[in-house]
Amino acid sequence: MIDSDSEAVRYVRFQAPYRNSRGHFTGVFGLVNNLARDGLLSDEQESFRRRNNSWYDAAYTDPSTVYPHVYDDEINPGAAAWFKSSATHLIARVSGYLEILSVHGIECQALRSADPGRVIYEDDVQIVVVPYVLDVNSIQESIETHE
Repeated sequence: MIDSDSEAVRYVRFQAPYRNSRGHFTGVFGLVNNLARDGLLSDEQESFRRRNNSWYDAAYTDPSTVYPHVYDDEINPGAAAWFKSSATHLIARVSGYLEILSVHGIECQALRSADPGRVIYEDDVQIVVVPYVLDVNSIQESIETHE
């Protein structure tokens, strides 16, 4: 699924390389917000986080305000947001979050894909997908089609 051919890459996601307690890969914003919640950020890092979280909140739509069940694990297991590669103004600001994670020894990887999963939400700068591996609906449809 992950495609390194830059012409085919349509989506970008920054996430932990390991699963969290719910079995999902925490995204870059969640990783930094977890550090903040645990009181581990310096004053400068916390200021950056608050300022940039507010900027992101104003810059694009929170999918859960449009589709309240977008991240409901029973309806959309493993749902994850990906930037469209054309959203360069949003992707450019991620570097500050990555710097904070690096200082705290938290790993974060950049994924690029032309097709990261079944799209359940889309706007001009992002998609939210259910990864194919976790997409029970697609698996069930495939089984029914082949019966």
